[in-house]
Amino acid sequence: SLSLCLSLSVSVVKASDGSVVSTFDLPKTSLLSLSPLSSVLVTWQPYSKTQDSPQGEANLQLWDLQSGQLIKALYQKKVDSWCPSWSDDEKISVRSVNNELHFYENNDFNSIANKLHMQKVSDFVLSPGAQPSKVVVYVPGSKGAPSFVRLYQYPVLGGPTAALANKSFFKADRVTMQWNKRASAVLVTASTEVDKTGASYYGEQTLHYLAVNGETALVQLQKSGPIYDVAWSPNSAEFCVVYGFMPAKATVFNLKCDPVFDFGTGPRNAAYYSPQGHILVLAGFGNLRGQMEVWDVKKYKQVSKPQAPDATHFSWCPDGEHVVTATCSPRLRVSNGFKVWHYTGSVLHKWDVAAGSELWEVRWQPFPDGSFPERPVKYQAAPSELGTTQAPPTQAYRPPALRHLPATPSAKLHEEEPPQNMRPGASGEKSLSKSALKNQKKREAKKAAKQEAKPESPSEPAPVSNSQSEPSSGDPETDKKMKNLKKKLKAIEELKEQQAAGKVLDCKPRPLRSVLQSQLSKLSQLPPFLYLDMLNARLIGA
Repeated sequence: SLSLCLSLSVSVVKASDGSVVSTFDLPKTSLLSLSPLSSVLVTWQPYSKTQDSPQGEANLQLWDLQSGQLIKALYQKKVDSWCPSWSDDEKISVRSVNNELHFYENNDFNSIANKLHMQKVSDFVLSPGAQPSKVVVYVPGSKGAPSFVRLYQYPVLGGPTAALANKSFFKADRVTMQWNKRASAVLVTASTEVDKTGASYYGEQTLHYLAVNGETALVQLQKSGPIYDVAWSPNSAEFCVVYGFMPAKATVFNLKCDPVFDFGTGPRNAAYYSPQGHILVLAGFGNLRGQMEVWDVKKYKQVSKPQAPDATHFSWCPDGEHVVTATCSPRLRVSNGFKVWHYTGSVLHKWDVAAGSELWEVRWQPFPDGSFPERPVKYQAAPSELGTTQAPPTQAYRPPALRHLPATPSAKLHEEEPPQNMRPGASGEKSLSKSALKNQKKREAKKAAKQEAKPESPSEPAPVSNSQSEPSSGDPETDKKMKNLKKKLKAIEELKEQQAAGKVLDCKPRPLRSVLQSQLSKLSQLPPFLYLDMLNARLIGA
């Protein structure tokens, strides 16, 4: 069914043939919604008082969709959380009234089946899926007390041990709570209006995890900055977070809140899993250029990198093979239209609105879960007459007077981080951390520079490796003397080797004993700990 709010009435029509199911005389209706199984129509008008009704009229109506009869009229002054929430099977519904949550069963709104009383409860979310239903509630902090989120299973709502999980935290002016598909865990994004450290104009965000088994955790993010998007995988076993100052990072975490795969940095602010959960799209819409990264999340291999500039909407087709991007009003009032893509980057269909018209919304036809099985991921672009729109490689701006000259490497504004596998036991460079990768690159560059600067000589003796650190006294003069003595000791060793090999020396050397005594007398002038360290080094080398 499809409900329409017109200027004088509200009509419900069948989406299949357009026939009218019911019509309601509600000229002031501002908001409306349907229950999950389309059994109940909910309408809301702005609350107002008149001389005839100083207490105001009930502005929230619940209608039986088939008969058109009014089920219940209720008072709902605030537009926040105006609509009741239903479980997927409509056996339970709940609405917030002052400091209580009122629960109803089987769409019987004439009697309250259960209540959850909690002071200053601000928000709640019912779990998806079958019974038993669960509800997660949020209470903001006040007067130095922390905010907290609690998780309950219906109908056990009272008592100190009724909550399945409890997580308290500071820095939370508002929260967003997201259940996974199996209703086994909740992700809570807590946000503040102002970042008191001054690091971000958009406030500060933190991510918290609660599970029905009582486990809670703070998700540790590896880059400071805002949290742009949080998306659960349809398999309910992992989730993706896009976060950090631009270029933003994207990381997949498991249910222990340990990182599984890091996609590196890039121009992105959203994450979209396919309905089957086998493909993940990281995208940068809004004030970004619309770049999309399509990843195979089983192999963690990139499939394509298309670009959809000025896109304001993205959604997956239920088949998990196609996506749609659209430019809609009022977000953008020019170049309205939509494109249908294959996930390999091919544009299969394009439609632009006529001049003077606007596109408001684009949606796929819904299908029940399981209607489309998962298919193997393809890496070759699907054939299309419209071609592909792969993002071109970005290059630094060069003035016209310098474009005929060979390009020179320039400093980068942001240091790009490559993708890396965070799973335990992952082999190769991808298993290294960010700091380890950076140190490894520095060592390789330093080694390459030394090899280029030093000419190859077969007669040159091989360098002697020493795993011990160089002793230091903290005094530059003493360190210089120590370095010179080490050179002389090394020269003595070379002379001994040449003499033992039968080589005739050009000059008659002093007796070895006298040379050693002279050097030892100089060593005795050094601080005791340096003298011992050098003596130990010589004994170990011998």
